[in-house]
Amino acid sequence: MSILDMDASQIAEQIKTGKLTSEKATATYINHLKAINPSINCLVENRFKLAEKEAKEADRLLKEGKTKGRLFGVPISVKECFNVEGMKTTGGLIHRKDHVVQEDAEVVKRLKSEGAIILGKTNTPSLCYCQETVNPLYGTTNNPWDVTCSSGGSSGGEGALISVGGAAVGIGADIGGSIRIPSHFNGIIGFKSGNGQISQEGNYPYIEYEEQQRMLGIGAMAKSVEDTRLINGILADSKTRENDLSSFELIVPQFYPCPLGVETGRLIRTIKEDFETDFSIKTDEPPHFSDSTLIWQQLMSLDGGVALRKHLLVNDKQLSPYVEFLRSKVSTSDIHAYLSWAMIGMRLFKPSRRRLNQIKEILKTGDERIGRYLDRRLIVMPVYHSPAPTHGTIYKEVFSIQKTFLRYLPYISYGNVWGLPSLTIPVGESAKGLPIAVQIMSATGNEDAIFKFGEQLEKKYRGYQRCTKYDQSEDQKAPAAHLA
Repeated sequence: MSILDMDASQIAEQIKTGKLTSEKATATYINHLKAINPSINCLVENRFKLAEKEAKEADRLLKEGKTKGRLFGVPISVKECFNVEGMKTTGGLIHRKDHVVQEDAEVVKRLKSEGAIILGKTNTPSLCYCQETVNPLYGTTNNPWDVTCSSGGSSGGEGALISVGGAAVGIGADIGGSIRIPSHFNGIIGFKSGNGQISQEGNYPYIEYEEQQRMLGIGAMAKSVEDTRLINGILADSKTRENDLSSFELIVPQFYPCPLGVETGRLIRTIKEDFETDFSIKTDEPPHFSDSTLIWQQLMSLDGGVALRKHLLVNDKQLSPYVEFLRSKVSTSDIHAYLSWAMIGMRLFKPSRRRLNQIKEILKTGDERIGRYLDRRLIVMPVYHSPAPTHGTIYKEVFSIQKTFLRYLPYISYGNVWGLPSLTIPVGESAKGLPIAVQIMSATGNEDAIFKFGEQLEKKYRGYQRCTKYDQSEDQKAPAAHLA
């Protein structure tokens, strides 16, 4: 098996048993990234020289019998939003293009403590506030399966990189589908952790409000379910308890108001039919499903965008979202039109004090109700209504002033509003060869059952399949000089 196809668990095992050196694994990924990045634009900053040095040191320690950690010598990648010592954290903003941090994010500290070697950081939309990965500083990330299509967002760079096998495993964050949509679009496996399970210290921008913090999940973007379990075990504060999967019921909802594509709908029905002899399966609408998308939008807009605008100070001058939106149409703006329009929308969708108090009460009672509902249940549902659309399409679907997000984001928003752990698994492809995934969702504490059922889907259906169209033969030179 090619190193590029190996997941982090396999590489770690081969390094520890002496079948593979960390130096060789690291060099293989570096050479591959140099080759594929001009087409995909997934990696925005690298630490290749340091990674090579750390790999050599890992091999030296191995010879001395001093290996330590579950990711010892394993090359990984991280989303640009996470601080890495000595690297930039820009949020895709031009005025932060030289902002170098001196301390690792908490998740990076934990990964390094397990022996991981960081290759570089991957692209995001401006301030991670869009489901399409593009910003004026680093440009657009393309979908490896079709470069005219979106890689999703906000962890789109990470999704694209793992899709082509650019690292053993990657790390993303999700407050509005930011792990799940890129995993679905790029055909990889992704896990969004549940409410409060993984620290956001060192994540940029830091989520300030408690009502928004509950919606943020951090986790692996991977080649296997095994790796998502592994990474969650490293990053999560609480240990996952064991679940008896046979005691769980599957909920396969039918959400008629949502414009579910024919190919996606067919795969959902296939899963339901294939597992109906092994599980009790129920077609049901989970509690609060119909109102969660509006709640999500209002929670994202609860301060009218005030917290976001703090990040738009340039030379002590506050940038105007309205001015920057108009400027982006005729010239280069410091922030992308997506972000400008999002902040304008936040003012429009900002809930009144009365409505916000009402939402807080809904969340309080809803947490209890949904916790009981999901005690021994797994929800299996789509991630998005279609495979990856062409660039810009998802922006038009989600960011319309006509509230079309109510139609397109119900599958995503439910997991965020209620802080539910969710695993994304590729289960098929469209007629055009674009991956299609489903997500498995349940209550916090049921992660073991989620992973166990995910392994069944992974084995029975498509699972992770590396996009190999950018592979080069040994005699081809990697052209990405800017990554050297």
